[in-house]
Amino acid sequence: MNDRTRIVVAVCVTVLLFLAVQLGALALVEPFHEAEYQAVEDPEDPTNSLVYFGIILVATAFMLAAFKFGGQILIRGLIIGVSVMLAWFVFGEVVPPTVTYGGLNVVAALAALSVGVGLLVYPEWYVIDLAGVLMGAGAAGLFGISFGLLPALVLLSVLAVYDAISVYKTKHMLSLAQGVMDLKIPVVFVVPTTLSYSYLSTESTDGVIEDGSGERRDDAESDPATDGEGDGTYGDANEARDESTGDEDEGDLERDALFIGLGDAVIPTIMVASAAYFVDAPTIGVPGIALNVPALGAIVGTIAGLLVLMYMVLQGRAHAGLPLLNGGAIGGYLVGALASGLSIATALGLS
Repeated sequence: MNDRTRIVVAVCVTVLLFLAVQLGALALVEPFHEAEYQAVEDPEDPTNSLVYFGIILVATAFMLAAFKFGGQILIRGLIIGVSVMLAWFVFGEVVPPTVTYGGLNVVAALAALSVGVGLLVYPEWYVIDLAGVLMGAGAAGLFGISFGLLPALVLLSVLAVYDAISVYKTKHMLSLAQGVMDLKIPVVFVVPTTLSYSYLSTESTDGVIEDGSGERRDDAESDPATDGEGDGTYGDANEARDESTGDEDEGDLERDALFIGLGDAVIPTIMVASAAYFVDAPTIGVPGIALNVPALGAIVGTIAGLLVLMYMVLQGRAHAGLPLLNGGAIGGYLVGALASGLSIATALGLS
């Protein structure tokens, strides 16, 4: 298999991971609604988005400080703890309570704990990816039923602007991305391009930036705007963007794995789940998931944005993911909403 074919296969796998998060979130919309997991009292209040954005800023500052002062173990523990919590939300709704103890769904609890154990003892790429899909679907489902149309649109717009600033202007997200790659936690999707690839055997990137082909360079010789690797995804359930590396087209095609932030899948999927939950529009009869035309439009728009993003990343520069991904989700949603007969005011959540 030549280099170009391997990259194409890896991009296709990345698309499937995004679809797994999106379809998983849609499958959880109704169970989460019935379980009353809505996180806010008034999901139509747009100030909820600003509060969430403030949480992201605080979390980002905390993590940057933790990396600066040697708090990597604390960050790893927190992220794994969030993984177990989200897994519990998901398994608690999808696993039948066949075995209970004191009202506790024992099988669901053990399944959630097994996610944490797997991340602690054997965080290979497929463990990271499986946990990421579980976390992403759970987080997007929770936020999707908690953010009405206008708050969801505000949230995605604000985060897209912030992502662009943090990558292209302040570049602090590049520093954050480099730090989390060493922790082997589900804040990125890791998509190998070779069968022999092992995430566990990846050496520490402390003091260096590692490109996609496995070559390592001193920080002093690298430009973080073009050589950043990995991704940071933070917030309650993580906010993220995509950064991948390389110096030239040939080197990028020879990379051993693609990395894209979990938050790049979660944030636009909030729009997908919100559209499915809050929009009164024609439904699409897919068993087991809540899907209507506006939600489908958001899915198609997100995947279109992802493909453009992957093309840009493979040219050899780090790029902010959310402007393209959120823009695609919003654009696709609006097209689907208008095609369903909604007025623009209704589609924007203004009426």
